[in-house]
Amino acid sequence: MDPMVRHGAMMIFMASLLLMKCSAAPMHCHFNSQALCEYDGKQYSMGESWMEQGCVQCTCLHPMGVGCCETVHRPVDFPPWCEVRVESLTCQATLVMTSDPRLPCIPGEENNVDPRHGALNMKLEG
Repeated sequence: MDPMVRHGAMMIFMASLLLMKCSAAPMHCHFNSQALCEYDGKQYSMGESWMEQGCVQCTCLHPMGVGCCETVHRPVDFPPWCEVRVESLTCQATLVMTSDPRLPCIPGEENNVDPRHGALNMKLEG
């Protein structure tokens, strides 16, 4: 096969691999044409994937390089009294109350009142 045709086919293959791995937003992906298919002392071959620290999944695209994408789906629209916490072992993101990270923050739920106001959202029967 002509080297230019092979190169073009490889680029299409790499792009499709990255899109399959990174199709849901908001996630960040990057490609490094100089990177080796090696991580933590282990060598990887074409198409193999591994998980790096920080919940980043990489795929070997040898001989073209390495493509990596975040695997955490981080919420982007939530109240200012909430914050995103990422569990490094499971790569799961959750919303918690900024004032007490032990408590979940569920946007849209009536029991989540801005704690800075010092008010409780209590319904009185009448």
